[in-house]
Amino acid sequence: MPGRRDGRCEYDRERRSTIASCRKGATALTGDSLLDSATIQEISRLFLPNRWHYHYARTKLATDPVYAVVTDALVGTHAPLLDLGCGVGLLPHYAQARGISLEYLGVDNDVRKLALARAVAVRGALRNARFETVDLAQGFPEHRGSVAILDLLQFLPVGRVADFLALAADCVSAEGRLIIRTGLNDDGWRTRLTRAADHLARAIRWMHAGPRSYPTREFLVKHLEAQGLELMFTPMRCNTPFNNWLIVARRS
Repeated sequence: MPGRRDGRCEYDRERRSTIASCRKGATALTGDSLLDSATIQEISRLFLPNRWHYHYARTKLATDPVYAVVTDALVGTHAPLLDLGCGVGLLPHYAQARGISLEYLGVDNDVRKLALARAVAVRGALRNARFETVDLAQGFPEHRGSVAILDLLQFLPVGRVADFLALAADCVSAEGRLIIRTGLNDDGWRTRLTRAADHLARAIRWMHAGPRSYPTREFLVKHLEAQGLELMFTPMRCNTPFNNWLIVARRS
């Protein structure tokens, strides 16, 4: 089927071009980060027979560059990874497919997503992966290594964000990374659209809560540098209207 094969090649070229634009200037991120469409399909099939979950996983893995850049940031470290707000647990599948072997703990307060994450982890034979129910508004898991905070900060109570960042930073070991994706509050139209998208996620009940507040760049620098971390900011707008940024922090 030449047409199908040509279409897949074009699809992969477009994905690589899009994610390359997200990584431009991110000189600390290395490695061949992209999964091919066959591998994405293989991971997505683990979510069957539920077609909605299958299409969600396939679309997310194929179009969201966060998994590529996060796993790039983990290349070269063997520190265990704590994924705060892990959802259905796509990140460890992406990492394993790239040959990145780390102990992984994913935590979330959504018991339905975690049940799915555990089931899919078994089907996908994920190594060294665990999932636990944790309400991060009430407590924080013990950990030492790397920490991922992806699309989570805006859902926390405003008065707890600084303490939450301090707890996360305290978990980062000498070889670990603190990896954050978040919208930044710069009062621009991208911030307003990002907020609207998060409210929509709440409206369709994919998220348990709506966004409360987005941090500023200055806020993150102030509170994470105070914990002895050096930060690198990389825009992750990626041909979208959203004001997303990747922040990778390491011990000074």
